[in-house]
Amino acid sequence: MRPPCVRRCLHAGAACNAKRLAPRKRRIAAVVAKVLLAVLLLSAFSSIADAQSAGRKFGRGLAAMTTPFLEVPGNMVAETRRRGAGEGLPVGFAIGCGMIVPRVLVGVYEFITAPFPAPAGYKPILHPEFPWSYFEEPGQFRRAAAEDRIARAQTSRD
Repeated sequence: MRPPCVRRCLHAGAACNAKRLAPRKRRIAAVVAKVLLAVLLLSAFSSIADAQSAGRKFGRGLAAMTTPFLEVPGNMVAETRRRGAGEGLPVGFAIGCGMIVPRVLVGVYEFITAPFPAPAGYKPILHPEFPWSYFEEPGQFRRAAAEDRIARAQTSRD
């Protein structure tokens, strides 16, 4: 016996499936759009001075839940900087694989507890704070911010 979809439609079941799945795709697109909007709003209100806040903790948790795979290459980079390529790559791979689960669990914790200042002052639990921070040079953004402040101060004097 044919499924009811094929009996009602004059065309093949594939076209009917497309009609049935269209509302589902719209709902998924709406959820993705809302999440992206939330991320954009959180990043727009974040402070340049690395101040810890509920919004930053929420973003940290979201980042930790969605990008834990960056632990593997990130730890490989960090260990290679510390120990050299021969030792750093395999050790970093092992550490990175081991840090995926803790990163996700801490991300869930930070996401859920974002409104509450625990630990004190919304301090990050894991270091580096974000999974992609492994790829930055130490002090890279602080140096750039300091250079920008100096340039603005010199421009305002002129």
